[in-house]
Amino acid sequence: MHLVLLTAWTALWFAVVEPHGGFSWHYLRTGGELLYQGTAGDGTGGLNLYAHHPELQMGPLSFLTAGLFNPFPEATGQFLAAALMSLLGLVIVVLAGRSAAHHFLGTGTNHQRLRQRVLIAGLAFIPMWIEVAVRFGHLDDVLALFFTALAVRAVTRGDAALTGGFLALAMDSKPTALAFVPLLLALPREKWLRAGLWCAGLVAVAWLPFFVGDPQSFAAAKFAIPNHPASALRWLGVGDPETPGWDRPAQAALGLALGSIAVWRGRWAAVVLLGANARIVLDPSVYTYYTASVLLGTLLWDVIGQRRLVPWWSWLALLILYGSVFAVPDDAARGLIRLAFVAVSTAYVLLWPVRERGARGRGRGRRRPPARTDEGPAAWNGATPGAEPPAAR
Repeated sequence: MHLVLLTAWTALWFAVVEPHGGFSWHYLRTGGELLYQGTAGDGTGGLNLYAHHPELQMGPLSFLTAGLFNPFPEATGQFLAAALMSLLGLVIVVLAGRSAAHHFLGTGTNHQRLRQRVLIAGLAFIPMWIEVAVRFGHLDDVLALFFTALAVRAVTRGDAALTGGFLALAMDSKPTALAFVPLLLALPREKWLRAGLWCAGLVAVAWLPFFVGDPQSFAAAKFAIPNHPASALRWLGVGDPETPGWDRPAQAALGLALGSIAVWRGRWAAVVLLGANARIVLDPSVYTYYTASVLLGTLLWDVIGQRRLVPWWSWLALLILYGSVFAVPDDAARGLIRLAFVAVSTAYVLLWPVRERGARGRGRGRRRPPARTDEGPAAWNGATPGAEPPAAR
């Protein structure tokens, strides 16, 4: 029933937003055309794409996928892409529920309560997913977050190759997914090398041909955008009119550092939230679709990282980050709100006492028996998505 409700909720938001959507789809369509044309045309496509079009900040996998819609008329292709991206949002919610169910196997978790958490958090997640998928049509963000959700699922199953592979595909879709790489550390230590090799190998396969084919492709990393007055970056004292040269490396470094600390603290489910926080606190722009990555982070934290029935971080993120866009007219005030959310949520997931499932640092990424549980006896129904059978223990 929770999936039926979430499907109806998604369809409603899609119907409302789609007629005015596709704000950025033309970037994906253009990139797809250039990538598929190869050496034909004026020579600015194929492996020369990033050297001649640094404004196209999406990953090659995103352009390869977007190009699949180019044979259709532009309006039809955009509609089909928006529908597919909306569907992936529902798949992500299912993956979050399945990941949580597998993670909590053997802990006495009540799966009915878990499904309720997934439903309540999903109701907050879907509006922001439609924002990135339909209103903006950012296929790169959609694919990066989708593959990240698959990586989380692989972590809960202890699959090193799939974890590394999915994280690589996320980075091949959008480079900012680099901040989610600490998920590799959530695997048992003996699996780190294999996961890392898979991740590095698939990233190299996707990106190296562009840099080898045209060394000017590095120019894409220096592409700058205006520093918006409502950005948290302004509150940190950065008054540059455009993206400072140190900003993108600092985003990646901060995300990697926070994610690594989260894993060390036994809170690997917070890695995505912390990586998204690092992006929005140091990004010079304030596009609303950025919030979708934060909502994926809160979804994972609420259903995997905590045991509370009400996933209040998902709703706080929606109301504070998205609601303030409409309710707070002052740019500086909105920037302060973004900065405050990042500071408070980061401190909470890293420092607030959380009941752990066993000793910290022992068997990271694997199921561990809990010290205690307050969710009652496990209730499993094999016909209900989001729950897994006792036989899987």
